[in-house]
Amino acid sequence: MLSKEDLMDKLNQFALVHDWLPLIGGAEKVLEAIHQLYGGPIYTLIQHPENLRNSYFEGKPITSSFIQKLPFAKNKYRNYLALFPYAIEQFDLRQHEVIISSSYAVAKGVITNANQLHICYCHSPVRYAWDLYHQYLEEANLQRGIKGMVAKTILHYLRNWDIASVNRVDYFIANSEYIAKRIKKLYRREATVIYPPVDVDKFELCKQKEEFYVTASRMVPYKKIDLIVEAFAQMPDKKLVVIGDGPDFNKIKAKASANIELLGYQPFEVLKSYMQRAKAFVFAAEEDFGIIPVEAQACGTPVIAYNRGGVKETVINLETGVFFQKQKTASIIAAVSEFEKLKLSPLVIRQNAVRFSRLVFMEKFKNFVDSKYTQFRQE
Repeated sequence: MLSKEDLMDKLNQFALVHDWLPLIGGAEKVLEAIHQLYGGPIYTLIQHPENLRNSYFEGKPITSSFIQKLPFAKNKYRNYLALFPYAIEQFDLRQHEVIISSSYAVAKGVITNANQLHICYCHSPVRYAWDLYHQYLEEANLQRGIKGMVAKTILHYLRNWDIASVNRVDYFIANSEYIAKRIKKLYRREATVIYPPVDVDKFELCKQKEEFYVTASRMVPYKKIDLIVEAFAQMPDKKLVVIGDGPDFNKIKAKASANIELLGYQPFEVLKSYMQRAKAFVFAAEEDFGIIPVEAQACGTPVIAYNRGGVKETVINLETGVFFQKQKTASIIAAVSEFEKLKLSPLVIRQNAVRFSRLVFMEKFKNFVDSKYTQFRQE
């Protein structure tokens, strides 16, 4: 039996670093699975305890940065972007032998030493500093003026810091081949691909489909829900159900025609029911991985998707769905027309989704970390 001191040493062996914890999303599901494997304290820039209530993270040992104490930080944390690199470097991780960072912004930049192993699960290099830089400035109306100059200066600094902090990571894991290529281009580092965990068992197979299409997302510009709505407004004989809420909800609602139903935010069981019964799930975003198309396939529901990003790795064209080549209404309309000529098997679609199950993720992730740790201890 371990002594109290040995038990504390074992608990402190691993530390997990995550960018921020304001709510539970796809990246947080990855963090949850990693924590179930290795435990240890969690370090993050900010947390929102109210939003974490009744979640896996309630009561877990979570340490926040000084940003947590700044005004409105729990909800407006992105306003402190310029402080993120400095804040992440203030975590003192010397007592931990293995650091696992779950990073899509600055978590990979924690300071470690030669006696520590640092493995980064990279959801994406920080997108608004790199490939979404110009889009971010345009959508925030920061292309000109003093505010624009300040924003550009901050993002320039963030890019430089992002590159400088790459060598703090011993091994990169990417959540898709798409992200592995971006890591290679931006960081000049190789990354092992381990797809994130999807709770496919929560989305039961449904073979009986009804005469409607569905899409679901937070209503923000890059999700391109407006594009899907515009396309179905030109197909009045086809019903579309839209689930989700967000800043663009009213703008998207104004584009909806009589055959399009916007339900706003819906609880999980309602969302799942629509996804199970839908003729197909429509997805127009360019995502790093894209969990919801996998969840739709777990229901036996085919996916009509934009042929870019991680979805190219999770949907099999003409077998579990149909791709469209451009983020344009005409391209979506053509894909829907092509889809309706096909007869796809819900069982085959479901089997494809199982490749991305939580069990598969945990097995592959543990094998990777354990092998690198064994190698680290032998050096």
